[in-house]
Amino acid sequence: MARYLLHRLWQSALTLVLASIVVFAGIRALPGDPATAMAGEEADPATIQAVRARLGLDQPLPVQYLKFAGHALTGDLGVSTRTGTPVGELIRATLPVTVQLAVYAMAVAVLAGTTAGVLAAVFRGRWPEWAANALSLTALSVPTFWLGILAVLYLSVHLGWFPASGYVSPFDHPVRGLYYLTLPALILGLTHSAVLQRQTRASMTGTLSADFVRTARAKGLGGTAVVFRYGLRNSLIVVVTVVGLQLGGLIGGAVVTERIFTLPGIGKLTLDSVFTRDYPVVQAVVLVITASYIVINLLVDVLYTVIDPRIRVSGRTR
Repeated sequence: MARYLLHRLWQSALTLVLASIVVFAGIRALPGDPATAMAGEEADPATIQAVRARLGLDQPLPVQYLKFAGHALTGDLGVSTRTGTPVGELIRATLPVTVQLAVYAMAVAVLAGTTAGVLAAVFRGRWPEWAANALSLTALSVPTFWLGILAVLYLSVHLGWFPASGYVSPFDHPVRGLYYLTLPALILGLTHSAVLQRQTRASMTGTLSADFVRTARAKGLGGTAVVFRYGLRNSLIVVVTVVGLQLGGLIGGAVVTERIFTLPGIGKLTLDSVFTRDYPVVQAVVLVITASYIVINLLVDVLYTVIDPRIRVSGRTR
């Protein structure tokens, strides 16, 4: 187990280094000059050059990357060219909001998607499967921003069931904080539950048709025990894989939902930074999201060995 963890940690570290190079090069390829944006469009060339020298933008790209990587390893992600605030402080203030929303939305997705997938697999060829497939297809087809706008219009404005915008930290006021996050979490969660439902249904359909399940039924094991002890348990690898991929995507892809519900998350910070050409913030945010995605996938790989004992520490099945 320790050897497998070391191997995966080495792979994750290498992936993070390669991703940081791509992020660094991608930010430098964006149109516009951070020095000009910071000094002002009307600034004279001498002032712009002085700003470039202060930011280190006049140095060769390899030197800039090494300085960026060295500072990032120590937690120094730079300073916002728009506000002068350390980027680390901006991320620490906004990332928890996005993580809370992503975890809440994923809980909704797992509950709704797994339940619908189990029902569709158990009642194959009957109306529960048709209803689950129709709902998942609808959730996959409807854009998230349109669904969010409709939810705000009807559930918040007309019915008054949920607040239309705003944020309260669940750590300060647990009930009120969850209440403010419920509607955006439902919108994100139901959208992502469609993928989970279809993958769970496909995996369980194959499992319930396996020989060992027919043997269990022939020995008199009840239907509920077969479904959950054999069907769902042997489908958890697929469920965990989808959850890991979607959770990483939720952290980086909640931009539209945060914008609709005015949540002060990292998605809103990213959009504001892009609009104002605050490149240090954009660069740091993308790097943090990439790192979180790598960490989540590492945790999923480790969780495989806990769920399925057939998986060896080398990562291969018997």
